[in-house]
Amino acid sequence: MPALAVLLAYLIGSLPFGFIVAWLISKEDIRTKGSGNIGATNVARVLGAKWGILVLVLDAFKGLLPVWGLPQLAYATQDPNFLHLQVACGVATIVGHMFPCYLKFQGGKGVATSLGVILILSPWATLGAFVVFVVSILVWRIVSLSSMLAAVTFGAVSLWTLRPNPFAPDTWTLAAFSLLIPTLILLRHRTNIKRLLKGEEPKFQSKRQSNGDLTSSMQ
Repeated sequence: MPALAVLLAYLIGSLPFGFIVAWLISKEDIRTKGSGNIGATNVARVLGAKWGILVLVLDAFKGLLPVWGLPQLAYATQDPNFLHLQVACGVATIVGHMFPCYLKFQGGKGVATSLGVILILSPWATLGAFVVFVVSILVWRIVSLSSMLAAVTFGAVSLWTLRPNPFAPDTWTLAAFSLLIPTLILLRHRTNIKRLLKGEEPKFQSKRQSNGDLTSSMQ
């Protein structure tokens, strides 16, 4: 049953909501537009903010629901293995978003899906990451930079909340998650990092198009 829960989490994480929403709205492949990414940011850039927000919410919920619900199929919440299975389902869901089986393993960067996962696994670390994201956006107005800083903050705060022994038998998987997922997110942003180092990463800019939609130039 634990293996089935992890498999289901991956299949749920693989659901490409950005691709689906864009196809339903415009009959176009979002991968051929904007930055070519299936995530909420590119959907907002191409189709407008309201559709980007919808994809953001859907991607976050597809991270949250498997971590919240699937482990209950195998263990009671008091079981010491419950957290370990939650973490495994969280990793599977995020990996599913990044490498979806439905789109030949070409997916998004995992930020929104990770948000849903960490809301369940470590709420305090999620709050810290959110604060850093907001402050970074207000100061630098660069979404990719803010996302990466938030991911690193989550990892640091999560490990801090697990002190003095993060890798204790009952929490070691969460500690490993706190290192693994920020690293994956940074790797998925490697092209953004290159642009940041060159000073070429675009800042957040909102504008009204002629159809009245609010769109952004986020990458």
